[in-house]
Amino acid sequence: MAACVSRVELSVSCRSLLDRDLGSRSDPLCVLLQDAGGGRWAELDRTEKIKNCQDPEFCKKLVVDYYFEKVQKLKFSVYDIDNKSFDLNDDDYLGGVECTLGQVVSSSVFTRPLELKQGKPAGKGTITISAEEIKDTRVVYLEIEAQNLDKKDFLGKSDPFLEFYKQSDAGTWQLVYRSEVIKNNLNPCWRKFSVPLQTFCGGDFNKPIKVEYECIHPEKKQKKKHYKNSGIIRIKSCKIETEYSFLDYVMGGCQINFTVGVDFTASNGDPKSPDSLHYISPDGINEYLSAIWSVGSVVQDYDTDKLFPAFGFGAQVPPSWQVSHEFALNFNPSNPYCQGIQGIVDAYCQILPRIQLYGPTNFSPIINHVARFAAHSLQQGTAAQYFILLIITDGEITDLDQTRQAIVNASKLPMSIIIVGVGEADFKAMEFLDGDNGVLKSVTGEPAARDIVQFVPFRQFKNAPQEALSQMVLAEVPKQLVSYYKWQGWPPLELPEIKAM
Repeated sequence: MAACVSRVELSVSCRSLLDRDLGSRSDPLCVLLQDAGGGRWAELDRTEKIKNCQDPEFCKKLVVDYYFEKVQKLKFSVYDIDNKSFDLNDDDYLGGVECTLGQVVSSSVFTRPLELKQGKPAGKGTITISAEEIKDTRVVYLEIEAQNLDKKDFLGKSDPFLEFYKQSDAGTWQLVYRSEVIKNNLNPCWRKFSVPLQTFCGGDFNKPIKVEYECIHPEKKQKKKHYKNSGIIRIKSCKIETEYSFLDYVMGGCQINFTVGVDFTASNGDPKSPDSLHYISPDGINEYLSAIWSVGSVVQDYDTDKLFPAFGFGAQVPPSWQVSHEFALNFNPSNPYCQGIQGIVDAYCQILPRIQLYGPTNFSPIINHVARFAAHSLQQGTAAQYFILLIITDGEITDLDQTRQAIVNASKLPMSIIIVGVGEADFKAMEFLDGDNGVLKSVTGEPAARDIVQFVPFRQFKNAPQEALSQMVLAEVPKQLVSYYKWQGWPPLELPEIKAM
């Protein structure tokens, strides 16, 4: 699982803090806490104390691990410190704010009013938080060849490969990179490769790297009087470049747009029956709703207007009762947007008794629908936007060939597709679409430009915490987003200005 894990520094400042000291101003300190579950909070870090200040700008950065695929609930609490004790129970509380790390990193500046408790403002006090990723994004690109290597095989030439080692602080050699094997070749030229500079040499340009430019075979050198070498290694090119991260694009202004597609084919069963996958239990949940909540709760932090298009497919829809494969869940085709994840849930619950589940299970119309939005955003050139389509389905794809072509076309666009399979159906076709199982090709043989599909069967997560599903299905998205912008040659600092859609 290619999780997006980074460390970020959070800079904190406050304005107009409450004054709790007699004869002087408050001595504020900010504490960062993370939700530990069950109503408990665990302290991650804290700033320094600043004396006599109602508008502090803290110097110490608060450091936290960032995961795109998780909802990371944070609390920033500001206290007036009047003693040397580490315990905060006897210090005056000046206010706090609860938010998610996703909200912070997706905002250039995150400012909120401080509250003493929910709904009770801490005077006019405010807190401002900004994030910066801790990283070394430099990458070493190398192209290496060899000449006149020794022949090692009895019936053919050698099958050479190349290894790079770096010297550790303890003086031992650690493998950094191993190339592919080139069969039957004494003058190989290996594929150009890249290694993060941190991995390659720890960012230290003076660290020894083990590369033998002349290949010396000790036994041959001892036996042969006129021995020179067993071949020469030549570095054709060496270049160090900056490689941008997922957070570079998000902090540079990239918006993530979330769209949901729901399967309303008859194989789901009558929604009124407890055996149906669309049956809503007394606690207001089913597998479709669980998937929407799990994925949507993460993605919503990266979309400023929180308006999400939601569609259904495979049902007969009033008033004509024709089968549709891309109808708006809110029955408003000119404005299919729902307000927040709750809006999607509400639209889903309201539409269930108003449609007739039917078939077949066609994916291509809704994929092409979102792809048109993605293509249109590129043509406008006014905003950097990336599109995530969540398809939730219970069965096999009927239009597999058309879906393959739609995915190949979408792979050239700023778009990722997540497929969650609910129920106990055979999902082999879905796994075939997932790029982890090899490069997807259309019927005509055209390969996908990028891997953009992630498939997960919901049954694997029935007894797992809700966040486990989102962590699995969203883990690939940061890599897919970066691969698209890298393919397009878009550095994040040159992203166009974001405008409302």
